[in-house]
Amino acid sequence: MRSIWNGAISFGLVSIPIKLVNATESHSVSFRQIHIEDGGRVRYKKVCELDGEEVPAAEIGKAYEEADGVMIPITDEDLAALPLPTAKTIEIVAFVPAADIDPLQMDAAYYLSANGVPAAKPYTLLREALKRSDKVAVAKFALRGRERLGMLRVVDDVIAMHGLLWPDEIRAPEGVAPQTAVTVREAELDLADALMATLGEVDISSLHDDYREAVEEMIAAKAEGGAAVAAPESGERGGGGQVIDLMAALESSVRAAKEARGEVAEVTELKPRAAPKKAPAAKKAAKKASSASTAKKTARSAAAEAEPAKKTPAKRTPRKRSA
Repeated sequence: MRSIWNGAISFGLVSIPIKLVNATESHSVSFRQIHIEDGGRVRYKKVCELDGEEVPAAEIGKAYEEADGVMIPITDEDLAALPLPTAKTIEIVAFVPAADIDPLQMDAAYYLSANGVPAAKPYTLLREALKRSDKVAVAKFALRGRERLGMLRVVDDVIAMHGLLWPDEIRAPEGVAPQTAVTVREAELDLADALMATLGEVDISSLHDDYREAVEEMIAAKAEGGAAVAAPESGERGGGGQVIDLMAALESSVRAAKEARGEVAEVTELKPRAAPKKAPAAKKAAKKASSASTAKKTARSAAAEAEPAKKTPAKRTPRKRSA
């Protein structure tokens, strides 16, 4: 791999000569702009606003534009004269837990390669120290005319560096969260948990760019004089401002995820959660109330049995009068 920057890692009084190599590459399909009428390439020309003439690259410089539009020319010599201690050095300033680095700060990634045989020993020393400490190194370095922040960590047996945005370059998420107060039910959370468990984990290396493959297939088909490949029909998805039944959508998602994994595509309806167990004091109170109620019923029953039955007066037979 071709290096894009040569310098050294400054680790206290230890200096480690290194080469900076890009750790990533883009596989996106690039397109050219053409004139639709005849297919000719459309190119951009750099033209001076004052005389309207095209300017060659050798005659193009840089300038800072002030608020009133005035241009202040800046030369490479001006920039080179600035006191920049990290111009050719990756200066380690601290070692921190990886969790202290906000992923929002992550930028481009690079591999640091030991430059020459003498650099192998200090390079290995720093690598093993990073491994044993379970921390990452925070460093400053200069690249493409500006000072940057970086994070050094170990990937396999190589020291990698992630460019970091400066803290003041991260915007606060004000006004991004939903402004309407909503309540999420336990049943909805249970289904969301079930969906997460069904989707499970994935080997990131197994993921690939389906869109890029479709673009490449379409280009190959058109290059051979064929028609463009028809896009497969996709199922309807919630969105576009539609009001959806969240529970039904979650259940359908769990069912689809299970089918994709070859599992039984059956989502059993979630039963309501059991009522919380009563506290011991509440149990005793309830038991006491129940016992009192039972005692009252027993007393009423006993009293009813002890009370003598009312006698019904016997009917008198009228006496016959003698003649």
